[in-house]
Amino acid sequence: MGTILTRKLHQMRSHLTQTQFIAYGFIGIILTGTLLLMLPISSRTGEAGKFINCLFTATSASCVTGLVVYDTWTHWSLFGQLVLLTLIQIGGLGFITIGVFLSIVLRRKIGLKERGLMQESVNTLQIGGVVKLARKIIIGTALFEGTGALILAIRFIPELGLARGVYYGIFHAVSAFCNAGFDLMGYQGEYSSLVNFYDDWTVNLVVMSLIAIGGLGFIVWDDVSRHKLKFRHYMLHTKIVLLTTFVLIFGSAWLFYLFEKDNLLVGMNASGQILTSLFSSVTARTAGFNTVDTAKLTDASKLLTMILMFIGGSPGSTAGGVKTTTIIVMYLYLWSNIQRTYGVNAFGRRLEDDAIKRASAIFMINLSLALGAGLAIMAIQNMSMSDVLFETFSAIGTVGMTTGITRSLTPLSRLMIVFLMYCGRVGSLSFALSFTQNKRVAHVQQPLERITIG
Repeated sequence: MGTILTRKLHQMRSHLTQTQFIAYGFIGIILTGTLLLMLPISSRTGEAGKFINCLFTATSASCVTGLVVYDTWTHWSLFGQLVLLTLIQIGGLGFITIGVFLSIVLRRKIGLKERGLMQESVNTLQIGGVVKLARKIIIGTALFEGTGALILAIRFIPELGLARGVYYGIFHAVSAFCNAGFDLMGYQGEYSSLVNFYDDWTVNLVVMSLIAIGGLGFIVWDDVSRHKLKFRHYMLHTKIVLLTTFVLIFGSAWLFYLFEKDNLLVGMNASGQILTSLFSSVTARTAGFNTVDTAKLTDASKLLTMILMFIGGSPGSTAGGVKTTTIIVMYLYLWSNIQRTYGVNAFGRRLEDDAIKRASAIFMINLSLALGAGLAIMAIQNMSMSDVLFETFSAIGTVGMTTGITRSLTPLSRLMIVFLMYCGRVGSLSFALSFTQNKRVAHVQQPLERITIG
């Protein structure tokens, strides 16, 4: 019986496309996490958790989002917190990457199918070298998270004691690097996140650094490690990611300062204002931590935050969103049309047409999902449009920032947010392709006819 079942599972796996395997794999991880969080041992009260709330939390952790219906420290026991930490780490790195690394450690042969899955999982440009890349990803992750955990532990130990300080250092380093946004600061006040550390240089710089490094993408890591600081030798992908990330971080920080200098920044010293502006810029691109009350932001800052959440990090990273390269490709395509040039060019190179098609598809699918879910939630519940759209853009971008309405959502509304978080992590286009990749398309073109545009 066991042999037959194994054979059936192997046959099912062989018929799945790479996209389908990854999409279904994340569903399996989410459901496993849900069942573990439903156990009485997972909560501080010892009561079994409700399915919808545990599903929401498991999805948020696996999809490294950070939206929560329970305060992590107040509600979950140590066991529950460790379940969340495991889901965050798996969700951040991707279960394919972890699986390939384990195969390397156990000296198992890694076939072409596994290499293809790894390529699809981290969005690398070629299948060659993906095994070495998996090793670099795990080693790099351990190095960055370990360094961050050590510095944070040194900061927390005087206040929390040795064991708890070390644990807090590890938890928040992993959560920050994976762009998850889960925190254990509920002992200072429920859902307080890092508000009490708004002017703490150590906590801010470590968390911001981990978020930014995790959001750059594993392809960029590999390129930078090979070419060091020789910018002109980098791949076009790396150049676009680094330049866009720099502009988004510091440009958005300046805008946050301008929008909040007469609001939330009032009463802060210069150090606090600088850190708050920078942190608000960095965390909005898929991290989910906050050092100020998000609900009290000006409308301009909320809109800026939504734009940053929608953009997100970079391909093949721990971050979500439509990704930096998608936005740049869209703008480059717009600029090429305005200039009436042939092709889309950047840094002396021409982009392939398929990149433009994918960027357009990802942009429109994510925008439609966020707006569609927002419209549906507003139809179900009488809530502010800005708060609801903030929530849906946060979910599709796997950010985790909220104005405080998450706990007020009905079960149906929560299921919509769960779907958005899942699509944001797996990739909205990848999710759509998982239903169509096995369909045969006839190689026949329809008759051409023009329409008026604009």
